[in-house]
Amino acid sequence: MKLEDYFTFLNPNDIRLKGTRVGIEIILYEYIYEHRSPEAIFELYPNLKLEQIYATILYFLSDREKITQYMADWLKYCQESERKYEENLPDHAIRFRKLKEEMRIIR
Repeated sequence: MKLEDYFTFLNPNDIRLKGTRVGIEIILYEYIYEHRSPEAIFELYPNLKLEQIYATILYFLSDREKITQYMADWLKYCQESERKYEENLPDHAIRFRKLKEEMRIIR
């Protein structure tokens, strides 16, 4: 089995574990930024196979430059999405935040 056989390449910015809807960025974020071991990641995501987690890490290690850029693009997308959401909060989110703040003041 080739390493690429573990993944579904939907487009250059969307690589998922084959047979799942889990993007490689989920595993790699835990590995790269949270410094979790494959076993610790497996504990967080027990529906995945440990083999899939190791394959994802190996895929990263086999082409660090490409996958580092993939992760940078993903993080930028997440930050941009969060900023847009904060700028255009839905009414229910505004009410929830107000209620949460009132509860904090009461305590």
